[in-house]
Amino acid sequence: MKKSVPIFFIVCLFYLNTIAQVNLQAFKPNGATVSTRQKELVLSWPVGNGAIGKMVLDLENGRPLFSSLQMGKKGALKVVAANLDPAFILRVGKRTLSAESGGWDVFFDRVPTRPYTTNVVKFEKGSASVSTHGSQTVVKIAGIQSELFNGSLEITLYNGSPLFNVAAVVSTQKDSTAILYDAGLVNKKEMWTNVAWSDVKGNLQTEKAVKTDESKNLEVKYRTVIGENAGGSLAVFPAPHQYFYPLDEAFNLKFTWKGRNYLNLISGYGIGIRQDPLGDKRYVPWFNAPPNTQQRLNFFCLLSTGKADATLAEVKKFTHNDTYVPLAGYKTMASHFHNEFISDVVLSGKTIPEKPEFVTVLKKAGLNIVKLAEFHGPGHPKGPDSTRLKELDALFKQTQRLSDPNFLLLPGEEANNFYGGHWLAFFPKPIYWIMSRKSDFPFESNDPKYGKVYRVNDKVEMLRLLEQEHGLAWTAHARTKASTGYPDKYKEEDFFKSETFMGAAWKAIPGDLSLPTLSKRVLNLMDDMANWGLRKHVISEADIFTITEQNEMYAHLNVNYLQLDKVPNYADGWQPVLDVMRKGKFFVSTGEVLIPKFNVNGKGAGETLKIDANGKTTVNMQLNWTFPLSFVEIVSGDGAKVYRKRINLNTTQAFGKKDFSWQIDLKGRKWVRVEAWDIATNGAFTQMVWLE
Repeated sequence: MKKSVPIFFIVCLFYLNTIAQVNLQAFKPNGATVSTRQKELVLSWPVGNGAIGKMVLDLENGRPLFSSLQMGKKGALKVVAANLDPAFILRVGKRTLSAESGGWDVFFDRVPTRPYTTNVVKFEKGSASVSTHGSQTVVKIAGIQSELFNGSLEITLYNGSPLFNVAAVVSTQKDSTAILYDAGLVNKKEMWTNVAWSDVKGNLQTEKAVKTDESKNLEVKYRTVIGENAGGSLAVFPAPHQYFYPLDEAFNLKFTWKGRNYLNLISGYGIGIRQDPLGDKRYVPWFNAPPNTQQRLNFFCLLSTGKADATLAEVKKFTHNDTYVPLAGYKTMASHFHNEFISDVVLSGKTIPEKPEFVTVLKKAGLNIVKLAEFHGPGHPKGPDSTRLKELDALFKQTQRLSDPNFLLLPGEEANNFYGGHWLAFFPKPIYWIMSRKSDFPFESNDPKYGKVYRVNDKVEMLRLLEQEHGLAWTAHARTKASTGYPDKYKEEDFFKSETFMGAAWKAIPGDLSLPTLSKRVLNLMDDMANWGLRKHVISEADIFTITEQNEMYAHLNVNYLQLDKVPNYADGWQPVLDVMRKGKFFVSTGEVLIPKFNVNGKGAGETLKIDANGKTTVNMQLNWTFPLSFVEIVSGDGAKVYRKRINLNTTQAFGKKDFSWQIDLKGRKWVRVEAWDIATNGAFTQMVWLE
């Protein structure tokens, strides 16, 4: 008996050491359950419709991390996948940063033209913990390392959905660093029966998974690749907008992969997501990775007990099938497209299609109003006069022809003359104008063929034209690209202070995977302009060139929900569109988060609220969302400082709609606005409510 005592203690000590490596102190009951056995961590969570998901993690090195992924009703779980490992490849390059180029906001950079490294991310399983964050359960496992980066693996489960996120969360000490990553799940033992994806035309493609098949990159729609087994299927896909660093083109660069020995770096058979390091071969800035920031190299997985087609249908719901859904009282508008249909097709001698592909693509995306930015390169904005007027006439005739009662295609240009930097001009009807004027020509004249024609010679005449024709202007890609330093450099100019200058346009430039929001560049400018004492607004912009069905359009799009009951008739002009923009009666969205209602003490965006001396106010808003929400931020300013109040919404579950009210003290503030962001870094933001 005495000899058995030491053995008993050794066994107990081994058991305690085994489970001690998982810290459960921060785990709280929220519907999910956690247990440990030997070196396994077992988690289950409610996935909706009375079903549960189950994840068995093997914490022993040398063994696949995802020992088992299961789903189904309690007592009748099906094994969807087994013996999978997460895999990450990290590319590390160098950004060209300077104050003149915009610092970390620089777009005109070509990272892959300079030396960069491509390495597999190593994972030696270390200490683990499980924590509860509202309706989310987070598993954190130490041991991620690659070249200049190190960190942990994080797995996040979302109650109410068979969705989970896998992330290598890493940081570096090195400055001026740019990164890209590929990721996925790799089979070490069992194989998928089939791998499936949607082709660019929306047709499901299925291939038998063969262990010896070398990896290949897939050109897909919906950014998703699916592994299918007898027990169900598992979809792998990225955040729909955050994963795509800014480019001039929305080319489909084969953003998923399948097969063995990916890049000769990942052994085993895998499915996953990828980036092309060369991008569109124009300006390729990659993602920013500033020192000491926590970069999330992440992807989403969706479990299903159904076949691949049913699973893909569930994934598509998160982006409304890659469309911008109708919202009562609103019409969707997108801006800044350099499609060059007029120069490249209409005036080139080519056959003019009855239904151009770009129009079909934009309509399918759910857009009601599209503002073009033609003649960005091939046009003749400064003449010769006859050429310029012919180009404008073709633009007006084609945009009218291609408009219909629910789709308004509007002429527009990125003028880039007179004011400084790049800016867009927008008129409420067809206007013939030339961006130059000889001394012997008047500002306004009558042409026998085209009617009234304006010739503009300087910023004073440009302002005069916008005022006379009730037009609008705004800074394109403010503080980056060819607008680096603008509108700051002309904030004291009369044209900028006038009502004809609306403000600026927002796009996710730059990309930074450490941020819980998309680019803060123009959101910060929005706050700055308000603190300058100017009532300006910010619309979204796409700023892309070719528009085709093959392209990955949705990832690079964003939209403005304008408060309009109907789409204006082209022939009657579109002054209502400009009026809504001028007044700030709209919100911006990536598509997944919507703000149908918003007011502060009853006053909506663009309106003025007189607050009591005590400053007590109530922010009211309705939110619709697909991915679970992350937080809302109420942003306000006093003319000098910016104040932020963050409201955690991690108790929300996928696919919700709710009215919210928050009390906030706005004493001494001059403006307030609201942003809402989800767990995939999709978001929406309002325009200002002005305070007096």
